[in-house]
Amino acid sequence: MANFDLMRRLTKDTGGKIVFLVMDGLGGLPLQVDGQTELEAATTPNLDRLAREGSNGLSIPISRGVEPGSGPAHLALFGYDPLVYDVGRGALSAAGVGLDVQPGDVAARGNFATIDENGLISDRRAGRIATEKAEEACETLSTIELPGVELTVREVKEHRFAIVLRGEGLDHRILDTDPLKVGLAPLPAKPWPEAADDPAALHTADLVNQFIAQAGEKLKGHYPANFVNMRGFACDPELPKFQDVYKLNPACMAVYPMYKGVSKLVGMDILDSDAHDTPLDEFNRVADVWDKYDFFFIHIKYTDSRGEDGLFNEKVAVIEQVDAALPALVDLAPDVLVVTGDHSTPAKMASHSFHPVPTLIWAPATHMRDRVTGFGERECMTGALGQFPADELIQLALGHAGRLGRYGA
Repeated sequence: MANFDLMRRLTKDTGGKIVFLVMDGLGGLPLQVDGQTELEAATTPNLDRLAREGSNGLSIPISRGVEPGSGPAHLALFGYDPLVYDVGRGALSAAGVGLDVQPGDVAARGNFATIDENGLISDRRAGRIATEKAEEACETLSTIELPGVELTVREVKEHRFAIVLRGEGLDHRILDTDPLKVGLAPLPAKPWPEAADDPAALHTADLVNQFIAQAGEKLKGHYPANFVNMRGFACDPELPKFQDVYKLNPACMAVYPMYKGVSKLVGMDILDSDAHDTPLDEFNRVADVWDKYDFFFIHIKYTDSRGEDGLFNEKVAVIEQVDAALPALVDLAPDVLVVTGDHSTPAKMASHSFHPVPTLIWAPATHMRDRVTGFGERECMTGALGQFPADELIQLALGHAGRLGRYGA
């Protein structure tokens, strides 16, 4: 991980511009033995060129064999040890849609879901309903009243929403209610095992169960979004700020609110993205403010979405769309361009996975080319970067950008 005390000592406030292009869920698996992954199957002349001219490897988001969530995986990319800075998805989602999570508050992410007449989940994402429909459902949820608690509900995107509970004696140590499989009943909210007898955790779990029960009644007319699953209960994480640690002026270009949330929590400026939904839109928005910042985090969501839905060819198409737009980003002449993912989401598994993530560093003034000829999982296995923890990536980028001083005499 990036040693923050060391970074504060060594980082300079001058040096080159750094871009992190993060294709969410980039890594994949072949559908058949010895077949191609999504990235290998994609036609990517621009990424292949950067791979040939740069240094390549595979990054490990959390630890070998550990399946990462999106929040900790992104924190790792920013140099925050995800095992130390354990930020719940709820705080990220809430921050991403502008909700203020104060000390003592409990935030959570909600998913609209579909349950059948037997009370079993038939669709965990309610068919990825349109955001406009979810906004109507959130208005309905906002009418729920809980004793002694101020409740705020806000739509995130598609089937996702965020809530913040504010009141006395709350505790974020609550287990998710999503069973993660269809055909099962939703789980009741319960405290973490280590908080099983804690009065605040028990009180909060009871409030969450009241919220879910009322939601089920109020959403009967909102099919397919006729139920909610709650995930990622969290509190204010009080993260060290990016500017303080790295002396960078950072900006985030993301479409999905959760990724705006994690960026906001580490102190990045969030670029307006209401009308910037394609890779080229995002790259052009970065070009608009290129002179104002020296670090850009650019997030591409749909590689992950297509992988989660088990859509191999559609994930390939998203990668190709990014590649086709890439010249607009390269033409800005960043001193360091990192291309990676936060984790792998193989369409074969239709979920996040523990597999290492293809990563390249393109820094024309400072990198040494390896012998990789194209950007893909098996090519990256042979690259100069090897397999390395994702939370070391920011230090490599700072070094290539000439933003780290010498350690010792």
